[in-house]
Amino acid sequence: MKLLEYESKELFGAYRIPVPPCGGVIRAAAQLPAALRRAGKGPWVLKAQVLAGGRGKAGGIKLARTPAEARQAAKSILGMTLTTHQTQGQGLKVRELLVEGGARIERELYLSVVMDRKTAGPVVIASAEGGMEIERLAAERPEAILRQPVDPDAGLPDFAARRLAFQLGLPAGRIGDFCHVVKSLVRLFLEHDCSLAEVNPLVLTPKGLMALDGKVVADDNALFRHLELFKRKDPELSALEREAKKADLSYIALDGSIGCMVNGAGLAMGTMDTIALAGGRPANFLDVGGSADEQRVTRAFQIILKDPKVKAVLVNIFGGIVKCDMIASGILAALKKVKLGVPLVVRLQGTNVDKGREILSQAPVKIIAAQDLWDAAQKAVEAAR
Repeated sequence: MKLLEYESKELFGAYRIPVPPCGGVIRAAAQLPAALRRAGKGPWVLKAQVLAGGRGKAGGIKLARTPAEARQAAKSILGMTLTTHQTQGQGLKVRELLVEGGARIERELYLSVVMDRKTAGPVVIASAEGGMEIERLAAERPEAILRQPVDPDAGLPDFAARRLAFQLGLPAGRIGDFCHVVKSLVRLFLEHDCSLAEVNPLVLTPKGLMALDGKVVADDNALFRHLELFKRKDPELSALEREAKKADLSYIALDGSIGCMVNGAGLAMGTMDTIALAGGRPANFLDVGGSADEQRVTRAFQIILKDPKVKAVLVNIFGGIVKCDMIASGILAALKKVKLGVPLVVRLQGTNVDKGREILSQAPVKIIAAQDLWDAAQKAVEAAR
């Protein structure tokens, strides 16, 4: 669950991490004057709210010194299609704009808390060179990156925070401010089950430290503990992914032509890999789970078939908790409710597989039966052509 910048800064505010004066988020140019008043005296910064880095270089962040400049900036950003090095060639429509007061920047730092796979725990990453792409800095000048492991139970101790401040070369009068910011960021990370909490840049101003930008990524699997995040609308989800989420189906849209319906995440990954090995491309990841009953199978078919890219559907079900004959009956019942306009390949394996295949042979529509996964993948690729 990736948070937009203004959502991340709302969390920062709850942990008393200083952020620029906020005029709020606007969705139309008519809302700008009130936002400018809330943000205080100019200059102001107008920032496109999309889940991508490199917004400034792509024209998604503009500085305005007068209300007229702010109006022009808002009109140019709102509604634009923003393409950056992180959008993989696809543009993101800008529907929201964050309006903030400007800051007098004396120095920029980088600060984040991330999960470290090597130590299987959180680690604070800091650098005296903020504002840069941290990936590029780590590749070109790894010695500029500071690392401080964090005990997930005890948090970041005071001495470790002070040591980071000294290593970053902060003035004596700002060491206490930095310790507060880094310890608060660690608490935010731990208490919200994050995989990333980043401030880039963390700037030094005449009044103290300030988080000029923010990025927070929370673990989807822990959202049941954070209802305020669970209820938010995820801007990364497509319409079909939102529909699947409401139906409690694990669905991810992809760019291929073969729709996949599988029970079990591991089996789904193996199915997609096998389709690719056979020369095709999966149109989606869809896991109906261990209880693949008639209702779930029907909803899964409906969602898969709404994707216009789908030219064939591959159902690959392993009968364990739910036996193959029950799964086959669920597929037949679903096909009575769904108009199937593309070839359907079904591979069943597991408990009562022979009964399941016999039931499928009585289907009112043509089903291409497959004996194993490789056979199913080849038939699905051929059918999609």
